[in-house]
Amino acid sequence: MNKSLRYIALLAILPLFTAGMTTDYFSDAEALKSKGTGTSQYGSSTNICGLDLCSNYPGGKAAWKADQGSSVAPVAPVEKSMEKETMMEKETMMEKETMMEKETMMEKETMMEKETMEETEADLGSVLRLSRANVPATIPMHQGYYNGEDVYYIITDSSDPTHAELITENQGWQVELAPLLKNAPKDALSKVYLFTNGIEGDGIHGYQGQVFTSTPAQADVYSALTSHVHVMWNDGESPRVLDSEAMIMEAAKNNEITLTEINVVLNMPQIIWPEGQMMVKEDKTLTDVTPYGGGQVLDIDTEEMNVTFIAHRGWGPDGRTIYYIVTDATPSGPAGMMGVVSSPTSARLIANSAAVDLFQFKNGLTGTGPLGFQPGIAAGAPGDANYSPMWRIFMIGWENPDDAQLLETIDDMNAYSEAGLINIGIARPMDSDHIVNCPFIDPFQ
Repeated sequence: MNKSLRYIALLAILPLFTAGMTTDYFSDAEALKSKGTGTSQYGSSTNICGLDLCSNYPGGKAAWKADQGSSVAPVAPVEKSMEKETMMEKETMMEKETMMEKETMMEKETMMEKETMEETEADLGSVLRLSRANVPATIPMHQGYYNGEDVYYIITDSSDPTHAELITENQGWQVELAPLLKNAPKDALSKVYLFTNGIEGDGIHGYQGQVFTSTPAQADVYSALTSHVHVMWNDGESPRVLDSEAMIMEAAKNNEITLTEINVVLNMPQIIWPEGQMMVKEDKTLTDVTPYGGGQVLDIDTEEMNVTFIAHRGWGPDGRTIYYIVTDATPSGPAGMMGVVSSPTSARLIANSAAVDLFQFKNGLTGTGPLGFQPGIAAGAPGDANYSPMWRIFMIGWENPDDAQLLETIDDMNAYSEAGLINIGIARPMDSDHIVNCPFIDPFQ
C-alpha cells in the first residue's frame, strides 16, 4: 500500500519536473545565442538583429538598424486605403455613366435632326404651298338692266386704253388693258348699250345704267365679253330711262336717240341677273389650301355695291406673281366644279387670238393649283401686249411624277418639254373646247 502511494506521488510531480526542465532548456539556448546575455533583456537593448545575432550581421547592430530604416516603408491603414479605392471606383463609374448618358443624348439629338431633315426634304420634294395662295378681292359692282329688270356686274378688262382709264377713274379700281379682246369674233360677244348723255346714273359715262341683251340664263348667247353701242339723246328730246333693248329700238325708230357702234370690247361678268346669281361659297374661311370647288364668290353686297371674289395666286410668263379670279367657263363640267357661270359661247375663242394659253399641272408637286398640284403659268400678264382674261387651258404632266420640280416660267416649261421630262397637251374636259374667263387683278388695291 505504501509502495503504491509512492508511485502515485511520483507520477503527480513528474509534469512539474518536466516543465522546469523545458524552461531551463530554452533559457540556456538563448544564453548560448547571446553569448552570456541574460533573458531579462529585450527590445532594442538586446543584441538580436531580426532572426540572428547582431554579431553575425555585417556592420553590426547599427548597420542592421540603418538598413531597416531605408527598406521598410510605412503601411497605410487598411481601412482608409480601401475607402479611398472605393471612392475612386465610384467616381470612375459615375464619370462613365455621365459619358454614356451624354453619348446617348447626342445620338438621340442626331437621330432627331436626321429625321427632321428627312421629313423636310420629303416635304420640299413633294409639296409646294405658296403663301397667300388664296386671298379675298373686293371689286366694285355696277347696276344695269335687262328687259326692265336689274343686273349687277363688274368691269375688269378693256380692249381700249381710253375706256380702261375712264372706268378705272370712275370706279376707283383698276381695269386692265387687254388689246387682244378686239380680235374676238362677234358671235363670242354680247351686245351692251352705253349712254353718253341723258339721265345721270351709274353708267360708264356717268349716265343711266347699261342695258344688256342677255344674261347667263340665256346660256346660248350670253358672254361676259361685250361689244358696245353708244346711245346719245338727240337735241330737243326729253331723256328718260330706257331699261330694255326693245325700248332703245323704239326710241331710235322715233329719232329720239342716235346709236353708234364702237370698236371696244369690255369684260363685264354678271354677278346678279333676274333669273339668278353667281354661287356664293359656303365656307368663307380662306387658307393656302382652299379648294377651287364650291364657288368663287365670298360675298355679294348690293348696298355697298361690291362683290368679293377669291383671288388665286400663280405665275406670269417670266415668273412674276399674278392673281386671278374666275367668273365663267366652258364646258359646263369645269364651270360647275368651280361654281361659276357656264358660258358656251366662249368655246368660239378656242382658235382665236383673243384667248391666251394658261398652263396648269395635272401631277407632280402637290400644291395650290386647281387640280391640287403646283400653281399654273400664264403666257401673258397685265402690262404685256398679249394679255387677255380669256384663257385657253393646257395641261402639263410629268413623265415621272417623282422627278417633278418647281416650274415658274414659260422658259422653264419649254426647257423641260424639250428634255422630254414633261408632256403638254390642250385640255378637253367632256371632250369639249375649254376656255376660262380668269381676269388678272390686283387684290390688294
